[in-house]
Amino acid sequence: MISTLNAIVRSIHSDRLVVEVGGVGFGVLVNTSTANSVTMGAQIQLFTTLVVREDSLTLFGFLSDEARSLFELVQTVSGIGPKVALSILGALTPEDLGRAIATEDIAAIERVPGIGRKGAQRMILELKGKLIDLSVGSSYVGHIPAWREDLTGALVSLGFSPKDSDTAIATLLSRLTSENIDPHSMALSDLLKAALAAGKSSRG
Repeated sequence: MISTLNAIVRSIHSDRLVVEVGGVGFGVLVNTSTANSVTMGAQIQLFTTLVVREDSLTLFGFLSDEARSLFELVQTVSGIGPKVALSILGALTPEDLGRAIATEDIAAIERVPGIGRKGAQRMILELKGKLIDLSVGSSYVGHIPAWREDLTGALVSLGFSPKDSDTAIATLLSRLTSENIDPHSMALSDLLKAALAAGKSSRG
């Protein structure tokens, strides 16, 4: 089993990377957000899962052990294979998925390509309680990006409850992901403006 690769990035595509380890190139399937986070020639560490099929060996890569664990967990849901699991992690962060499962937010999950409403309901049913490490009340275990902390603080200062600010940011992040926009590249003022609009639409 190949669990990690400390490698140099040699090729970047929207759905895969080619990375070099000791002169050997490995093709690794990744989601768009991972592909957008690496640069050509950079030294990176990928947490990997090798999926073995009768006619293929496919390596899936992630930038964190948490993301890889979640990738493996969502595949325990009936009807979800590795390609759909990768799509889920491209659309939702581990924290967002943990929140959606805990609050039974079907709408957040069914926006993932390849899931649909029935798939979202099945995920909630089969994963409820299994993502407790990602969600404890309104606190989420794991690294929270600085932009998200700043944006949450700004929304709360404007009168949003923590729950409403989480909902607005989740809605915003889903839109940015679908448009392949990295929130790290946006100014806080632009993020706040977009989150306010997202919060208004999510609250009707």
